[in-house]
Amino acid sequence: MNENIKNDDVIFNFFKQICDEKVDKKCIDLGESWLRAMETNLSNIENNLQDSDKIKHKENINKNKKHLDGLKGKTAPEWREYATQCMIEILDHKAKS
Repeated sequence: MNENIKNDDVIFNFFKQICDEKVDKKCIDLGESWLRAMETNLSNIENNLQDSDKIKHKENINKNKKHLDGLKGKTAPEWREYATQCMIEILDHKAKS
């Protein structure tokens, strides 16, 4: 059986791990690993843009950087709340699709 795994499903399951993790340190570590991955992705996207596209998308890139900076230093309950909100957004998006 060959099934395509959708990105939303992978992301949803990762956020579910954050929510379900009972050990606060592990929860924070999961959140911070997600944060580092998103910073790396954003940096790679930015580095691969042509100069004209960097200018065109500068505002969105800066908004994303600011959002990621706001996630730094979160506590375990804050990571669980953030992950819960992200899961809700994913489910809402799926319902509209």
